[in-house]
Amino acid sequence: MSGSSRRIEQIVIVGGGAAGWMSAAALARTIERDCSITLIESEEIGIVGVGEATIPPIKLFNDMLGVSEDEFLRRTQGTFKLGIEFIDWARLGQRYFHPFGSYGRPFDLVQIQHHWLRARAAGQAGELEEYCMAWAAARARRFDHPVADPRNVLSTYLYAYHFDAQLYAKFLREYAEARGVRRIEGKVVAVEQHPESGFVQTVRLEDGRQVQAQLFLDCSGMRALLIEGALASGFEDWSHWLPCDRALAVPSARTELTPYTRSQAHTAGWQWRIPLQHRTGNGHVYASSWMSDAQAAEVLLGNLDAEPLAEPRLIRFTPGRRRVHWNKNVIAIGLSSGFLEPLESTALHLIQAGISKLIAYFPDLDFDPLVIREYNRVASAEVERIRDFIILHYHLNVRTDGPLWLHCAQMKVPESLQEKIEHFRRFGRILPSEMDIFGPTSWLAVHIGQLNWPEREDPLLEYRSFEGAPYLEQLRRTLRAAALGLPTHEDYIARHCRS
Repeated sequence: MSGSSRRIEQIVIVGGGAAGWMSAAALARTIERDCSITLIESEEIGIVGVGEATIPPIKLFNDMLGVSEDEFLRRTQGTFKLGIEFIDWARLGQRYFHPFGSYGRPFDLVQIQHHWLRARAAGQAGELEEYCMAWAAARARRFDHPVADPRNVLSTYLYAYHFDAQLYAKFLREYAEARGVRRIEGKVVAVEQHPESGFVQTVRLEDGRQVQAQLFLDCSGMRALLIEGALASGFEDWSHWLPCDRALAVPSARTELTPYTRSQAHTAGWQWRIPLQHRTGNGHVYASSWMSDAQAAEVLLGNLDAEPLAEPRLIRFTPGRRRVHWNKNVIAIGLSSGFLEPLESTALHLIQAGISKLIAYFPDLDFDPLVIREYNRVASAEVERIRDFIILHYHLNVRTDGPLWLHCAQMKVPESLQEKIEHFRRFGRILPSEMDIFGPTSWLAVHIGQLNWPEREDPLLEYRSFEGAPYLEQLRRTLRAAALGLPTHEDYIARHCRS
């Protein structure tokens, strides 16, 4: 039997928004012939997107599509992002920066944090972030693309974007439809399954139309119409580790275009600030066990940098993931596969990761269980590593001003995370993990930022003759000078991608 006789010829995507249209665009780019791609969405159903901050891999997704960065940013009112500033997370009055890129360049067999810790103990070093190009540029409100020469400190940072998620979905819709994706306006009200296999065969719309396919992508958001509503795949609740279960989102007037996201902790949660070209995205993520919606709105509106442009919009959620992300002939992409609060800007990345795995493990009509198991294993590992990284921010705190912080400091965390915490606490070492999107720089920034100070030096330091303190001081001066040589973030946008 030839391989082509088992090929999938009909794909239906249920739901639009960023998840649906990112999926449609990627599939349209990948599948050039012999397969129809249909997306069903209803304009009556809102999307969660409130203005998105992203992490650097989003650039790979846009590059895969072949879209112009300047055009994409113009169309989505986008700005650049060099990292995240955290305020009041470890304790009140304290702040730190999670940068994209690295701390300097490799200069010794012993990692830079060990030289920094020794220099700091001797009073010969500043804050950790001062040795990172991303923070030097972010602090100076500067931006340009990294250079290719690895000898130049301007090669040591990465970047991501802030943009309007609804405009991004519209941009990708045009891209996908131009490449043959068919959009159907309608609301799915019923799902028909094969009586023996349980595979989804058709979805029925409110007006009676039926749409059939061999492969379905569930991009229906938290409703999870197919993966849960039809297939009852189950849900793993992580509320005991991540107690925040609500968010209020509100846009405010345009403010300074800082090239970074800001996250400020409050008594029962935290507030985001995402600067776009036309407005600023804001939200307050909080635990309803310890704060009412009215109190949360008062905190949010009382901490805006500019006047609000709408009433706050309430989003309820349960942190966790589906027990399986791919069940029979349905793959959940985006919020239908689970929810993690946007603390580290991973929502769009998880959509992108789901799409990448779909392309890597693309099925035929056999839907081999071996392929489905591997997809689910990798998808679960990836979201669990992100979960652990988010828990790290909450667990490592010494705040005493609210029950949320006391609960998080005292709670038992996943064993996979506890091992990382203990290794860093004892020797300042970063443990790698499979499918961890956050690398050593990210873990180092949060360990130190959340005051997880190593108890002793790396033993290898005793065998090294390299003196780290003079190098670190030279690095700090070099980074500051390099940052001031870049254009301002506002000027770069005005020249290249102003909406």
